[in-house]
Amino acid sequence: MPKIEVYSSAVCPYCVAAKNLLKAKGLNWEEVRVDTDPAQRETMLQRSGGRRTVPQIFINDQHVGGYDDLVAADRSGKLAQLLGEAA
Repeated sequence: MPKIEVYSSAVCPYCVAAKNLLKAKGLNWEEVRVDTDPAQRETMLQRSGGRRTVPQIFINDQHVGGYDDLVAADRSGKLAQLLGEAA
């Protein structure tokens, strides 16, 4: 199973949409809440190259980006490659 991390906050519709997309693909993820843990926000900023918005999604420690980036990766076949599936 790929390691998927989703940095998110409680009141973020794009976070919900990203998690729904992952769920529809039968994937599990670790949710990291940046609204309840400021140290995690700093970690997210460092790992994502300074991106401040949520969600920020990582698959096997590779930065995918936000929700729009996740959807684009899904449509292009890059998501399947990141997950180790045949594109």
